[in-house]
Amino acid sequence: MTKAGSKGGNLREKLDGNELDLSLSDLNEVPVKELAALPKATILDLSCNKLTTLPSDFCSLIHLVKLDLSKNKLQQLPADFGRLVNLQHLDLLKNRLVTLPVSFAQLKSLKWLDLKDNPLDPVLAKVAGDCLDEKQCKQCANKVLQHMKVVQADQERERQRRQEVEREAEKKREAKQRAKEAQEREVRKREKAEEKERRRKEYDALKASKREPEKKPKKETNQASKSKSGSRSRKQQPRKHTRSWVVLKLLLLLLLCVAGGLVVCRVTELQQQPLCTSVNTIYDNAIRGLRSHHILQWVLQTDPQQ
Repeated sequence: MTKAGSKGGNLREKLDGNELDLSLSDLNEVPVKELAALPKATILDLSCNKLTTLPSDFCSLIHLVKLDLSKNKLQQLPADFGRLVNLQHLDLLKNRLVTLPVSFAQLKSLKWLDLKDNPLDPVLAKVAGDCLDEKQCKQCANKVLQHMKVVQADQERERQRRQEVEREAEKKREAKQRAKEAQEREVRKREKAEEKERRRKEYDALKASKREPEKKPKKETNQASKSKSGSRSRKQQPRKHTRSWVVLKLLLLLLLCVAGGLVVCRVTELQQQPLCTSVNTIYDNAIRGLRSHHILQWVLQTDPQQ
């Protein structure tokens, strides 16, 4: 790697007024720091070297008015090449440039430009045209500047469009995120309500289970009292029925006894006994009394003695 300072001696020795000639110096790197120390060198000739790129800090040499980079191997210019706002004359003859940086449109002082013998983009090549004389080179500078301004405006619009698309996408993402957060809040709210309802049911069930033992003895007592009263009533009814049945039996037994005693006193040999005599007398009187009633006359038509 060769620098002008090491091969061609001190750059100040090469400075002639405001012109610094570093052509044919076999350079493959620009000595930017040494050049920055020479602000009087407004005309810089770097032609016929081996430069493939220019460092980004090259654009800090804003004092340059005329720059010759012809017959190098430059494939592109720095993105901020437009910072060289004082540049009026630019020679890029016979390099390997295809396009120019968008910032090229900022070179408002540019009056002369040569882009011949570069593999330029067809559109840019058509705009640049030939630079065979002073007039054509001036026209080239003007047309290229106007073209790069259009390119810059188009890129700015494209940049704004992309920003708008990104903003819209960001808005959609934010809206989607808000909707998701709202949905999550709604889910949490519903889960919280369900959990509260579940706890309330558990609490009610617990209270009900505590009240159940209190109600159950009362209920059992009521059922027991009802069952006892029912059994008593059921027992009392048969008791009444049993008593009447016993009385009826006793009456029937008494009648049978009386009938039996009467038959014995009327039919058997015991009728002459004093007890039977009294019984027969009572029977005869009763029969005579009953015969006086018409209703019983048909029943008692015949004397038991007959």
